[in-house]
Amino acid sequence: MDQGKIGKFIAKCRRNANLTQMQLAEKLNITDRAVSKWETGRAMPDSSIMIELCQILKISVNDLLSGEKVTVDNYNKELENNLLEMVRQKEVSDRRLLKAEILIIIFSILPIIASAILVMTLNIEEWVGLIIALSSVVPLLIALPFLIRIEQVAGYYECSACGHKYVPSYKSVFLSRHIGWKRRMKCPNCKKKTWQKKVLKKD
Repeated sequence: MDQGKIGKFIAKCRRNANLTQMQLAEKLNITDRAVSKWETGRAMPDSSIMIELCQILKISVNDLLSGEKVTVDNYNKELENNLLEMVRQKEVSDRRLLKAEILIIIFSILPIIASAILVMTLNIEEWVGLIIALSSVVPLLIALPFLIRIEQVAGYYECSACGHKYVPSYKSVFLSRHIGWKRRMKCPNCKKKTWQKKVLKKD
């Protein structure tokens, strides 16, 4: 997807609708800065407001993702290309999230290792050692909700019983036992509780 082309198309459609950036932003309950980022190609509209944006600009989602009015002849081809590009971008984004997860885990565990070495090598009182040990766990506790969120949204979980791939709820990820990127959860398709592995592609 060409963000620059899409941005220019949004700007053109907005002007055709006789709307300022501020007026469009008010209709969508967002800031005019967000609209400006779209139109300059620095960001894409969030999927949660994409349909409403298209309704206001009187275009289809396919037009928006193509950065131009799609003709009837090219409609199916452009739709297929846009869907494939969206899938590709999700895979790239999921890979980045999983790499970020690894870095967050490393930087959250380092203070725990450092405090353990500190307490074992220095001759300090017990209560001081306890405070140091408890303090070292704080970064991991702060990072935990973000790690669970990444585990939930990045990629899919594949049921080992029926092969169904899905995005689980935050609660089911939080409450499940796990080994690395495998979690023991109930499949929404076959209803069996199995060890399910993380995969990046749905098909």
